[in-house]
Amino acid sequence: MSSLSGKVQTVLGLVEPSKLGRTLTHEHLTMTFDCCYCPPPPCQEAISKEPIVMKNLYWIQKNSYSHKENLQLNQETEAVKEELLYFKANGGGAVVENTTTGISRDVQTLKKLAEETGIHIISGAGFYVDATHSSETRAMSVEQLTDVLMNEILHGADGTSIKCGVIGEIGCSWPLTESERKVLQATAHTQAQLGCPVIIHPGRHPTAPFQIIRILQEAGADISKTVMSHLDRTILDKKELLEFAQLGCYLEYDLFGTELLHYQLGPDIDMPDDNKRIKRNPIQYR
Repeated sequence: MSSLSGKVQTVLGLVEPSKLGRTLTHEHLTMTFDCCYCPPPPCQEAISKEPIVMKNLYWIQKNSYSHKENLQLNQETEAVKEELLYFKANGGGAVVENTTTGISRDVQTLKKLAEETGIHIISGAGFYVDATHSSETRAMSVEQLTDVLMNEILHGADGTSIKCGVIGEIGCSWPLTESERKVLQATAHTQAQLGCPVIIHPGRHPTAPFQIIRILQEAGADISKTVMSHLDRTILDKKELLEFAQLGCYLEYDLFGTELLHYQLGPDIDMPDDNKRIKRNPIQYR
């Protein structure tokens, strides 16, 4: 697409890459995360339904996926606006917003935030994990899914004229489902036609990123324009991480601030703290 080539498509229109400034590449400014609710032990059910107040903060921090209101980020637009302004005051310029269909993408709110803060916001096209796929989504062919992605980038998302600028985050579970496989194939087909970046949410298993890259490659994706997210909770072995890096995609560590003694979404994962994330940087392995 010659009109888009070399440009960044934000919710307010096309921008030269040099105008972005410091960019956060994986954020959620407004979403619902009910799909990841983890019921607490029976003796703690009551606290999971209570409002967020000072006396509950410690429990919520340690059980963040078990508190229902904590999973409703779409309720906190003013707080998000304040954080964007703080980000801007400290040299920030752009945010890639990774909320896709299934977790309440709201491009109109993103446009409003961009207008009110002056931060460039790039919205993501596509679908989250299978647990959030509608029956209509699961029934779609790869060609139909490709049409959806193309439309969200070229014409506008969610019945608006507000266009997405990347594909993703594309949600994948472990094991990968058939619906997710079709979305991955549609992602590759769309990228092959438009040349846009792709951002992947891998399943919580060390082999998941390898499988996803293989599917994308077989469907014609450009792996050099693909980002594999959440590697700080996915590939923990140094040798495996360097092996994965050889495949040529971007390796993203994006769960900074998520420091849990017990990672409810993947009990077998020893979630690193931020110091370990920094020390685990693949560049330091070389």
